[in-house]
Amino acid sequence: ALKLRAGDKHCLVARSKCYLKLGDTENSLKDAEASLQNDKTFSKGLYQKAETLYTMGDFEFALVFYHRGCRLRPELEKFRLGIEKSQEAIVNCIGSPSSVKLENKEDLCFISRQAESKKANQKLQIKLTKDQKWTRKQEPVRNPRTERQLLGELYADKAYLEKLLKDEDLMQSCTKQGIKVADLVLSGISYLDTRSEFWQQQKPIYARVRERKLRQQRWIRDKKQKPAEVGRYIVKSMEDIDMLLTGDSPEESCKKAERVLKTVQGWSDDEVPNKNELIGNLYSCMGTAQLEMGRMEAALQSHKMDLEFARQNNLPDAVSRALDNIGRVYARMGKLQQAIETWEEKIPMAKSSLEKTWLFHEIGQCYLELNKAETAQNYGQKSLQSADEEGDVEWQLHATVLVAQAQVKLKDYRSAIVNFEKALEKAKLIHNEAAQKAIV
Repeated sequence: ALKLRAGDKHCLVARSKCYLKLGDTENSLKDAEASLQNDKTFSKGLYQKAETLYTMGDFEFALVFYHRGCRLRPELEKFRLGIEKSQEAIVNCIGSPSSVKLENKEDLCFISRQAESKKANQKLQIKLTKDQKWTRKQEPVRNPRTERQLLGELYADKAYLEKLLKDEDLMQSCTKQGIKVADLVLSGISYLDTRSEFWQQQKPIYARVRERKLRQQRWIRDKKQKPAEVGRYIVKSMEDIDMLLTGDSPEESCKKAERVLKTVQGWSDDEVPNKNELIGNLYSCMGTAQLEMGRMEAALQSHKMDLEFARQNNLPDAVSRALDNIGRVYARMGKLQQAIETWEEKIPMAKSSLEKTWLFHEIGQCYLELNKAETAQNYGQKSLQSADEEGDVEWQLHATVLVAQAQVKLKDYRSAIVNFEKALEKAKLIHNEAAQKAIV
């Protein structure tokens, strides 16, 4: 087992996870930020910081760090799920973007939830119409046990406010600012009701995201042909495999995938529609876990099985996924020519500019290491073009550096200096100090 020194970034992330499970979000956030101090591109640190911010309810900032992680490691599913759940949480809080009207002001800036709360406390404004005051009385009463679970420590505050409502004399009185106490109390209860409704929606979000993903992949599309318990088993198993992998337990994830694979192979096609698609995905999960463990040959075999099932069943998205993963394994093994051939086969299947940016960059990097500088330069320029289309500054930086490195090998030093200077400006723009030092 790998022993981590105190202060090591991996150790800090592990301790941050422990704090988060204990409910100590403040220390969890400190350790997550500390893990990024010397390496702003440390993907595990970015993910842990995003998870902590999400748990704290700071969904906007969580979304920022999920996006950063996704740009750095687009192949990791956990960052895409993080983006989805943060966006859903924000919409649940403030409504869909179409319901928000922004005014064009010079001082418009990004304000966090904490800043908004602080500003609200400085100037209390309560406007409750008579209709609003009586709305709550007409609503059905929620089960106290359910409400206690949803509100946690805030449940006691709500119970106290509801008790105050019974004091008629107090409700008729006013504060020094002329605000009715009844308005204050009703406003507080209304806020807690809103939070209760919100957390009731938020709790099952992981299950909904995973279940929706499986449904889109049509693993459980025909309920008449497959018993409900089989569908539940598949959904739960795939969720467990993914959570173990994202939770730094690749060995357990792989073992779970192998057990599920044996189970699924024993079922008939009637019990599991799209059985071969599911088997291919399980091989993909196994390959990803094996790569994390450093078992290269096993990972290569698993991803080749995924590719075989994808081609047999005419599944273009699965073919693209398998080629992507096979190329990664070859690259990690140092078999650069095989990696290039695999990724070049995937190029026509790339759907987004961001996917093309990464793909062209990796192919170009392989050619550079094989001392084929002219081809590396061409792929670097393709990567830069796709990064420009996407508007992604970080990938513009990576692509520009690749072009400059290729020009150095081609002894086109003037062009290389120009591109290194462009890359330096982009590194400064995104505050990447490590990149700045390397480029200088």
